Amino acid sequence: MSNKENTSEEIDLGQLFRLIGDAFNKLFRLIGNIFKGVFHLTIQFLQFLRINFLKFVIAGAVGVAIGWYWDSVSEPVYRSSMIVEPNFNSTQQLYNNIEFYNELAKEEAYQTLASSLKISDKEAETITEIEIESFTDDNQKLKHFSDFVSALDSVSRANLSYETYLVNFNNINARFHKIELKSKNSKVAKKCQKAIVRSIENNDYFNIQKKTHELNLKISDSVARKQLVEVDSLRLFYQKLKLLEIKKPENSGGTSINLSSENQNLDRSEIALLNEAKTLNTEIIKLNQEKADSENIINVISNFPDKGALVNDFFLKKKVLLPIGLVFLTFLFLILLLVNKYLKNYNSGND
Repeated sequence: MSNKENTSEEIDLGQLFRLIGDAFNKLFRLIGNIFKGVFHLTIQFLQFLRINFLKFVIAGAVGVAIGWYWDSVSEPVYRSSMIVEPNFNSTQQLYNNIEFYNELAKEEAYQTLASSLKISDKEAETITEIEIESFTDDNQKLKHFSDFVSALDSVSRANLSYETYLVNFNNINARFHKIELKSKNSKVAKKCQKAIVRSIENNDYFNIQKKTHELNLKISDSVARKQLVEVDSLRLFYQKLKLLEIKKPENSGGTSINLSSENQNLDRSEIALLNEAKTLNTEIIKLNQEKADSENIINVISNFPDKGALVNDFFLKKKVLLPIGLVFLTFLFLILLLVNKYLKNYNSGND
């Protein structure tokens, strides 16, 4: 009986191993077929390139020739950049204005563009593009996060991480922004600067915000300075008390230093006043810095240069883009011809 059971188990194990072996063989054949298919397609693609190599060369050469001529007859374009720091939540309005100017340039509405930027119609016609983008780095984002968190309550602060803040970070919230103007006139950007800045500064809402902010800073500065005077007066008063404590006569024969508990309390009070004076001085320094930072609705960190830099990006030249485009179109056309030939042969084969 046991011999029959052992024989049955050996047969089951043998079948299991055969199944496993067959599975591995199928897997290896599948992998081999995949590699063969990839190799076959690669060879076909290389043959396609070899057969049509001359066509690609001709398309590229024609593209280079046309692009070279196009670049030579095209007017040069100059790029000018300005760095600004918007205040009083005026960033969105600044972005809207720049987008408006850019749309006017694209639509060739030069009269409206000239009126908006306070330049002549002829100068407006030279403008090809006006863009704005945030100008920030990781350090500035970290500072924004710190300022944002400090304004939250303890519960919200505990539930907010820096990674979550970065996910929801809007570039408009950046402190600095770069305005870039491209024009066929190297000096027109400088003439547009005042109009771009004044378009924000002449806004009534932002002017009210600026005046309110200045008034609040003035009040805060006045209160801090008044408190500092009071702290200094109180500190001088404690110093006089200490002198009186020191000079208390121990006996009729002279004076001695008194190390009473009253004198120690005066020392602690004076230290607390010194710390308070330091805090007030720091607050006044911050207020002065904030006054300087918010003196204008738009702080111009870096002006448009007197003359823009020539746009000379190699990969944006027509002699580079045009041959790439023509070679790609040639490749696409030849692929379509092959597909069409395959469809014709497929239909004739079925017939």
